[in-house]
Amino acid sequence: MTTQNRTARHYSPLDQFIGNLDNAMRTIFGKPQITERPNPAAGVEDAKLSEGERRQVAGLMRVNHAGEVSAQGLYTGQALTARLPDVREKMERAAMEENDHLAWCETRLEELGSHKSLLNPVWYFGSLTIGAIAGVAGDKWSLGFVAETEHQVIRHLDEHLEKLPPQDEKSRAVLTQMKEDEAHHATVALLHGGAELPAPVKLMMKTTSKIMTTLAYKI
Repeated sequence: MTTQNRTARHYSPLDQFIGNLDNAMRTIFGKPQITERPNPAAGVEDAKLSEGERRQVAGLMRVNHAGEVSAQGLYTGQALTARLPDVREKMERAAMEENDHLAWCETRLEELGSHKSLLNPVWYFGSLTIGAIAGVAGDKWSLGFVAETEHQVIRHLDEHLEKLPPQDEKSRAVLTQMKEDEAHHATVALLHGGAELPAPVKLMMKTTSKIMTTLAYKI
């Protein structure tokens, strides 16, 4: 028996439930577990913003934070129902990197003197359900769902980068790194067999995303 086999741990359904519940509570109410990567805005000087600019940036960062809460739910749901171990591992790594985004957005919101979306529990558990359904449909559709989600997030990030005040380099640093990570996650999903989603599904995702971003900006 190899060292790897001796040290490998197999989690019971109860262990997995407790772990997922802990992740949900950390995502919605606490501090998520992050990777080794530093905050891209660390060391960037905070620019002076007018009150109107501050509210606008806070709204944008709140939307991005809510999007990352949704991503956590999505990846957790998919990992629960993924059939192939390597697909499950990719979902878990992507979820950890999305946790970085959560932490970065929350830090920026605190710096702006603003708050996270009050509807975060809705975003998380709604996305968890969608992710689990996508996983049940099959790994190729689950991965295709990830790729399409990330592509839509990238388009939102592009719009937000254009709306940021030119002097707000701290927020820009965070969103730029997030965009790079989302593109990587989409590429990984496609390389591992993600399928192109039907047009009606893409339209449904776009509509749902529009509702979420509109509400999260204000609430």
